[in-house]
Amino acid sequence: MEVAEEEENAENDAEVVATGTCLNEPNGSESKLKDKKKRLLKEAEKADKRGVCYLSRIPPHMDHVKLRHILSQFGDVQRIFLAPEDSSAPGSTKRSRGARDQAYSEGWVEFKNKSLAKRVANMLNGEQIGGKKRSSFYYDLWNIKYLSKFKWDDLTEELALKKAIREQKIALELSAAKRERDLYLSKVDKSRALNAIEERLKKKQKIQQDSGQVAKVIRHFPQTKPITYNAKESKPGLSDDILDAVFGGS
Repeated sequence: MEVAEEEENAENDAEVVATGTCLNEPNGSESKLKDKKKRLLKEAEKADKRGVCYLSRIPPHMDHVKLRHILSQFGDVQRIFLAPEDSSAPGSTKRSRGARDQAYSEGWVEFKNKSLAKRVANMLNGEQIGGKKRSSFYYDLWNIKYLSKFKWDDLTEELALKKAIREQKIALELSAAKRERDLYLSKVDKSRALNAIEERLKKKQKIQQDSGQVAKVIRHFPQTKPITYNAKESKPGLSDDILDAVFGGS
């Protein structure tokens, strides 16, 4: 009897523990959601304090790693985005076959706060990049500007819009190329059919010439006889009685 009571008590304790864990699960998920919201709010507040600078020109052989290394000397750099240069665009720099460096046309740099970004832009704009003399962009000048009331989210939206426009343009070009291809193939098929007809006619004529049964084909079409027009017969004639009455004949 004591053993049975102990087993029942153990089962009841297990049920209580299971129900307790089930009741505590929603509270744990709610706390996680609250912590996540707090983190997002903190990140949003930090993002509002950050400043963004725009680089209108990226020197050759410079990438985001080298740019971060240079700009980190003036302050805390958060994010960097460099737009790859379009090789088909007019005025793009031509690279040699052995060059592996990606060329960039423009870039954006995010600093920790707006005052730092503004100070860096005012200090570096129009100045020589410098650094090591053997670097390829030692004599290049900074083209940097602070973007007031500009956030990193604005940049992502702009990039998404440019991507959508580029994809739409590519789709239009592909559809136009497909139409031209279909038209060309249809003309090729027509020319092949005409060439096949000409070849069959030539073979037929050659066979007739070889067999000596070449006869000139004369076609006869039924024609109606022409109608002659007689002016005298067409005019109405006057009777003799009428003439005698007019001129007084006997």
